[in-house]
Amino acid sequence: MKTYLLTVAILLTSFFAQAQMTNQKLKDILSQEVDNIEGISGRWQLKLNELPMIVLTDSVNDRMRIIAPIIEVSKLDKDLLLDCLTANFHSALDVKYAISDTILWSVYVHPLSPLTEREVRSAVQQVFLAAETFGTSFSSTPLLFGGGASSQQTPTSKKDTLIFKKT
Repeated sequence: MKTYLLTVAILLTSFFAQAQMTNQKLKDILSQEVDNIEGISGRWQLKLNELPMIVLTDSVNDRMRIIAPIIEVSKLDKDLLLDCLTANFHSALDVKYAISDTILWSVYVHPLSPLTEREVRSAVQQVFLAAETFGTSFSSTPLLFGGGASSQQTPTSKKDTLIFKKT
C-alpha cells in the first residue's frame, strides 16, 4: 500500500510540475500559433492573419489575457451591443466581447499557471474568430449554445417572457 501511495504521489507531483504554465512556455506556444510576436516577457503584441492581438500576463496574481481590438465604441449602435451581450452567452464561448478605453475587444481571460498548451492554442483561435465574426455570427467556434443575434430573434409576447421570482 505504501508503494502504491508513493507512486501516486510521484505521478501527481510530476503532473503538476509539468502543468505549470510560465511566460516562457506561453511565448513558445504563441510563437507557433501566430504570424508574428514582439515584446517583452508577459507583454506581447501578436499578429494573426493581419489581426493585431495582445497577450498580457501577471505572474504574481496568476492571471493572463489575450485580447484583440475590434471597433471603436463610438461606432457601435444599440443592436450591435445587444448582439455582443447575446454572443457572450451563446456563441463567444471561452472569449467575451468587452469594452475598455473606448474600444470593443475580443477577450480571453484565464489563470496563468493551470493553463494548458491546448487551451492556449484554442484561446488564440477563439479570440481571432470572435474578432473576425463580429457583426455576422459573433462566434468564437462553430459550436453554438442556442439563441442568436437580436436581429435574428422573433419578438416574444409578454406571456412568453420568463419572470424570475424570489424564493
